[in-house]
Amino acid sequence: MSDKSSNIKLFNDWLDILKEEFTKEYIQKIKIFLQDQKKQKKVIFPKGNEIFQALNYTSFENTKVVILGQDPYHGEGQAHGLAFSVKKDCNIPPSLKNIYIELKEDLKISIPEHGCLENWAKQGVLLLNTVLTVEKSKAASHANLLGKGEGWETFTRQIIKILNNRKSHLVFILWGAYAKFYQQYLDLDKHMVISSSHPSPFSAHYGFFGSKPFSKTNNYLKDKNIDVINWVIQ
Repeated sequence: MSDKSSNIKLFNDWLDILKEEFTKEYIQKIKIFLQDQKKQKKVIFPKGNEIFQALNYTSFENTKVVILGQDPYHGEGQAHGLAFSVKKDCNIPPSLKNIYIELKEDLKISIPEHGCLENWAKQGVLLLNTVLTVEKSKAASHANLLGKGEGWETFTRQIIKILNNRKSHLVFILWGAYAKFYQQYLDLDKHMVISSSHPSPFSAHYGFFGSKPFSKTNNYLKDKNIDVINWVIQ
């Protein structure tokens, strides 16, 4: 999808898979909303050509693992379309710091010096926020845009359903109650679900630390004769 009016771009096999979704009324309402926000001089993250970056980095065909986030970071220069990830020149956010701590404990991987997770995404880890935009300094400001849990959530819920229905042996990593809500759309006979508390400093000590999501993911992929993920951040 390439829309000059909203500067939203999506490439690779997701474009064909989601083409019908882009014709639906709710997507048009989201476009109108974002255009109106721009007219009001409001700052929206991530910038338009990065909104679908999770899908652009991780094609449908290459998806092996799905890590669900909630909505983009709302600080200046942080969000670039990948859940939990920030650009290399940004400070590492607290939740990602805890993810790195668990990564070190789980796989003995040194804690990275930056917070950009593009290397994961390029290997088939879909870093998908369920809400794809946010207003600067206003967390969750674009959640439930259309009421009754609809809006961006409708779009990403469809992505999850498509992955569930059309693929087998995926690993879904669900951190926190918000992400765990989406387990209802998953066939546990076809896929593996790894869930725990959220890596936020407020909840990481209640089950996230020690959950070993990275080794569990690779053990499952290996068992299914699927190439494992190199979790080292480059």
